[in-house]
This record gives sequence, structure tokens and C-alpha cells, in this order.
Amino acid sequence: MSPVRQLTKRFLPSSTRATLLLAPALVLLASCSGLKFVPEGERLYTGSKVTIKPPADEKTVNNQSALQTELVSVLGPKPNSSILGLRPKLYFWQMGVGKSKGLGKFFADKFGEPPIYLSQAKPAAVRDLITNRLHNNGFFNGTTSYEVKKQEKTAEIDYTALPGKVYRFTEVTFPQGDSLVRAAIRATQGESLVKVGDAYNLATLTNERVRIDAALKERGYYYFAPDYIVFKVDSTLDHKATVDVRLKPSAPPKAVRPYWLDQVKLNTSYVLTDTTMRNPMLFRGYQYFPDEEMFKAQAITRATFLYPDSVFRRHRRDQTLSRLMSLGTFRFVEIRFKPAAAGDTTVTVPADAVPGSNRSVGLRNRLDAEVLMTQLKKKSLRAEVQLTSKTNGFTGPALKVTFRNRSALRGAEQLLINAIASTETQTGGGNGALGLTSFEYGINAQLLIPRLVTPDLPLLDVKLPNSDFQPRTSVAVGVRSVTRASYFSQNFFNVNYGYTWKTKVTNEQEIRPIDITYVQFTPSQTFTDILNTPEKSFLKSAFQQQFILASSYRYTYNQQSLEQRRQQIYFSGQIEGSGNLAQGIATSIGTPKGPSGGNTILGQEYSQYLKLDLEVREYYRISADPASGNRIVGRLLAGIGNPYGNSKVLPYPKQYGIGGPNSVRAFAARGIGPGVYQAQTADQKANQFYDQVGDIRLEGNLEYRQDLFPYVKGALFVDAGNIWLVNPDPGRKGGEFKSSSFLNQLAVGAGAGIRIDVQFFVIRFDLAFPIQAPYGTPTKLNDDGTRSPDKAPRLNLAIGYPF
Repeated sequence: MSPVRQLTKRFLPSSTRATLLLAPALVLLASCSGLKFVPEGERLYTGSKVTIKPPADEKTVNNQSALQTELVSVLGPKPNSSILGLRPKLYFWQMGVGKSKGLGKFFADKFGEPPIYLSQAKPAAVRDLITNRLHNNGFFNGTTSYEVKKQEKTAEIDYTALPGKVYRFTEVTFPQGDSLVRAAIRATQGESLVKVGDAYNLATLTNERVRIDAALKERGYYYFAPDYIVFKVDSTLDHKATVDVRLKPSAPPKAVRPYWLDQVKLNTSYVLTDTTMRNPMLFRGYQYFPDEEMFKAQAITRATFLYPDSVFRRHRRDQTLSRLMSLGTFRFVEIRFKPAAAGDTTVTVPADAVPGSNRSVGLRNRLDAEVLMTQLKKKSLRAEVQLTSKTNGFTGPALKVTFRNRSALRGAEQLLINAIASTETQTGGGNGALGLTSFEYGINAQLLIPRLVTPDLPLLDVKLPNSDFQPRTSVAVGVRSVTRASYFSQNFFNVNYGYTWKTKVTNEQEIRPIDITYVQFTPSQTFTDILNTPEKSFLKSAFQQQFILASSYRYTYNQQSLEQRRQQIYFSGQIEGSGNLAQGIATSIGTPKGPSGGNTILGQEYSQYLKLDLEVREYYRISADPASGNRIVGRLLAGIGNPYGNSKVLPYPKQYGIGGPNSVRAFAARGIGPGVYQAQTADQKANQFYDQVGDIRLEGNLEYRQDLFPYVKGALFVDAGNIWLVNPDPGRKGGEFKSSSFLNQLAVGAGAGIRIDVQFFVIRFDLAFPIQAPYGTPTKLNDDGTRSPDKAPRLNLAIGYPF
């Protein structure tokens, strides 16, 4: 003990010593509170609140929650931020006062903020704003008062809003008269947002003008604008308001005329410096530039919904832009409209329509449309070095080379050829399993055709004339070689054919009538000995029957593109079947049996199964700010695969695993399940990556994500799940699904994570702690064959978010 401390302890009483110890802390708190630096005659402004007081005979006012939010939004200025009464940003600001450089200036600029004083608040102006918002919401008799509450060094302002009774719409009338534009406005009345009985709301009237404008844009009124609609509101009656929707008298003549399209020009090679005049190619009424060397005219007109001699409709313009851009062949697409070069046309009644007459009944106003498309390069070659992170826990570097031809057959068909080579290791295993180093290389080709190549269907118009999204037909072939070090190698051969289409921005459907996979399996002697053991009969069948003749259908509903929504839902459901047609053929012609006793096609045993997968996610943003990353995210996964007929087990690639960085993160990938099964011997432990798969999966995840710093986000999470078998397996006792006990067999883990998110690339570190294993307390197998508790945390390194 130092001499100073010895003297202090000897001669000062304990209360005095405590005071001396607390003094520096109190000085620090005073500094961090920011009050020390408030100049004489000023008070630190600490904020405002607004209280709504309903009339005496009402408990609440109309739509009070939304009104409260709107009134709070006009409060100002924004006070200094504080944490538990402390304002460290003010302290940092004071460090830089009067300094042009140095450490104090750096801290002030980086972490500080200037103080907000009461003198900077304008309560009278805020009061008037609150009263204005009351009037905008139909409280025409509303008033507002305020009170400044002063403390020694601080002050706050309390506002009280007295709305009174709300005014409601009692009558809504639309423009009368025989003019085309007035009749068009009147025709939209059935969809009006202004309804009798609703409270007056300025925002509703503003939105009504936008709605009417949008409706007229679909009827040819190209030059119309929302400002040409005005409302005459009469609120002289007792808390009643009548609304007269009127056409603005000063609306220009061209705004009140419907327009038809005359010439539609399609320029597929537009550049800003292009001033060359060329003769167009005429195709189905379109003027097509420059020629069909790059794109056949038919391919572009399929994605064009502006038709010569048709009424201008805004949604057809937007649909054309969306369809052309989604072809993936153009960098930019622009559509320009201008008065028709040929002028307006006279509309006449045909002679046979009115006998003995051929009279003019008016003019048809015309527009020319010019669709300008700037091409991307037709061919490209790209090489990428990637860090792959798979759902089975394998992570490692990969080299991918992609060749792309954006119009392989001159119909905007995209040809993609990918070559990939990688080496991967199952990260975070820690279970002593063998064969967890993987080498992979392969090549695949995919042709994306921008239409549904199929005959007309009874329930679906294959042209999707009302969709903004380009449908696609996909044809793909590929070969891939995977080697699990010291265990086996597999050569995958795949051919598939399918369709993908969207009718709305939120939904997508995919049908794959043909999805054929053949796996050439070559085991090492070590793995052959394992497969030949009696308890591995299921695994032997799973690896042998890998001739998969599948078909599938997938439906996806995804609201994540609707960024303004605080709550976003994602749903994906897929059903897949294999082997039914092959079974019918094999049974009818009597094909020979394979090594495991199953029927064969072309000398190969084929798989027969039915598989259903469901995934539901919910993203709830806590903040009203769409740019905020603070949200609660939940996910539920459920899947079942039922082998039957020619198969006793699912093909190995189709079986479920659980655990790892994108699943139950407290356990290694394929480190738990099925059911309560666990490795009991060293050999079982070495092979558990291949054993711990199943036919049924149930998994749930809940995660809270929080913005921490720019590009850095944090997370707290809890995961639960397991896999089970449809049929009992003697080699994996306790793995069969039982409805009476499956909930007690869920593995549970929780933890926290850090994510480095630079938008185009996310690196994720999740530290997870096991809470419960399917069989109870998490344990590990020791070298002597005994088991001991194991609640050590698991660090997961991954690329991208888990969901």
C-alpha cells in the first residue's frame, strides 16, 4: 500500500474517505451530463411532448394513434441524445471548442454534437404547426397551447392539443357534364378514397387526386396531372363536410384529351451519340431498328406492350420497360412520347354503321412512341475467386469462370457456361469425423429462353400479358465431380428443363417437369467396408440408388422487395416426386432387378419418393425508418421425404441434415439427430457426418439484429430443431419420428453474433452455446468411450446471413 493511502486510511474517517472517492466520479458525471457547460442565462433543451385531450363526451379522438404520431413528428428542435441522463456527445463537443486541430478537435468532430438550448426552440411556431395538423385531420375547431417547464439548467416544453369534434364527409360529388374527361373522372367514382362517413383528412384528398390521375392515365390522358383536380370543401355545417370534386378550369386543352398511339419505334442499338438516320424494318406494325443481326424483331415485340393504333395506357408503358430490362440484354431502356408526326386523325362512322351517312364525329389525338434500348456487351467472360459456405458446413475457396452470351440464338436467349473448382472443409466440426475434406470441379451450361416454350394451357396464358416480369424457360446440363478425401468420389450428371414466371412482384412459380440426376459412385475400400456392415444398410441403399428421375413444383411469396413495409413475410413451398413414371414402365415391361432388389431403367436402379419442403420467414423492422437494420427475424423450416415403391431410403443428396452456421448453430453440421441417436463408439463418431441425416426436418430460428456501427451489425439468436427417420433403422436407434415425443427431442442453442455487412458482401461470426441436445444434456464422446457434459460454445464463420 502506498504511503498516501496509508495516511488517508489512518487519519480520515471512513465517511470522509468515501466522499473523496465519490468526488471525482461526481465531477465526471456532471461533465458527461453536459450541464457543466451550459452558459449563464441559458438552459439545455431536453425535449418536448404533446398530449391530446379529447372532448369531455369522448374517450378518444378519431384515429388517435396515427394523429399522435403525426403531431410528434412536428416537434422540434431535436434535443441532444442522452443515455441514462448522461450526454457524452456534449462532453466530446466541449473538448473541441475553440480548437482548429488536435485530439480535442478530432473527438469533437467524430463523436460530439453541439448543445441545443431553450433559446433555439420556437414553441409558438411548433404550436401553430400542431394546430395546422389538427385542421388537416378534420379537427377544424382544434387549438393548441404550450407550457415551458424550467429547471435550474434544463427545460422542456409540453404541448396540449384540444382537437374538439372531427368533421366528417356527408356528401361527395364528381364532375358533371358530357365532356370526355369529366365522364372519365366520373367513371372512377366507385374506387374513390373519399367516402361518406369518413373523417375529413387532407392526405386522403391528396391521394384521391393521385388516384384519379392514375385512372385517367389508363384511359389515354397522357398529359393529365394530379394538379388539374381540385376539391371544393364546405364545412359550414355542424361538424359536417361536403366535397365537390372538380376539374381545374385552367387545365390545358391537351391535358383533357385522350391520346392514341400512332407509330411505335423500337431501336435496339441506341446510343447517345447516334444521330444516323436509317430506314426501319417493318414488323407487325412496328418500326424496328436497325436490323435482326443481334435480335430478331419477334423477340423484342414479345416484350413490348405498346401497340400501334391503341389507347395510351401508363401501365403498358411501365410493363414494357420492366419486360425489356428483365431480358438481361440491355443496360438502359427509355421510352419517349411526342405528338405524332402524321398529326391527329379524323374518326368517322363507317358507312354500313349508319345507312346513308359517312360523317365525321371528331379527332383522335395521336402520339408517337420511341423505345430506345442501349445494349450490354453480347459476350462476356468473368473469373471469380470465391469463399463458398454451404448449408452442410463445408467452407473453402473456389474459382469460378463464367461465359455469357446474351443473345445466343438472336432471341435474347442467355447462354451461361460455368466452370468451377473448389476445395472445402467442414468448419467447426470438432467431432473427429472422417472424409470432411472435399475437392470439387465441374462444368454446366444453361440456356434461358425469355418465354414459356409450351403449348397453350387451359389455366394459364403462356404469354402472361398482364405480368410485368419476363417468364423464362430453362434448359440445363452439367457434370460435377466431388471427392471426399479417403472415402469416396462421385460424378454427378444432371439434365433439367423447367419454367419460371411471376405474376406479381411478390410471387414466383417454378415447374420442373424434367430433372434427371445420375450419380456415379466410387467408394474407397475404407468406405466400402463401412457400407458392408449390417448397421449401414440404409447408407448403402442411399448411395446406390442415385438415379433420380424427378419432377417438382415450387411457389415463393416474398415481400422483401417492399422496403417500406415494417413487417415482411417470406414463404416457399416445394413438392418433388421421383420414379413414378419409371416404376410404371419398369413394371409393365419387366426390367431386371438391381443389386439391392429394386427395379431398373437402363440397367440402373432408380429412386422413388415424394418430398415436401416448407419455409416461412418473418422480418419485422423495429424502427419506422426503412433504412434501419434493427429488426426481429423468425424462420420455420419443415420438410418430409417419403421413400416408397422402389426405394427404402431417400437418395443421399435428398436427405436432411441439421446443425452448422445456417441452422442450429450451437451444433456442428450433421452433428445431431436423427431423433435421439448419438454416436456411441469411435467408429460411429468418425462416420457421424454420413449417419446423421434423416427423412423429416423441423427447425425454428429467432434472431434480433441491431445496427452497431457503419457496416457492423450485431445479433442475438436462439435456434431449435432436429431431424428424424420415416422408417426405423437398427443402426440408428431412437431415430424414428414419433408424434408423442418429437418436441422433447429438439436441440436448442442460443448465442450472439457480429456481421460485417458492406451490402455486396457479408462476413458473419456467430458464437452459439448448446442449451439442450435431443437426448438431454449435451455431451461429447471421450477417447475412452465414456461421455461427458459438453456445453462449450461453437464459433461459426460464414458468408451471408443465415436467412
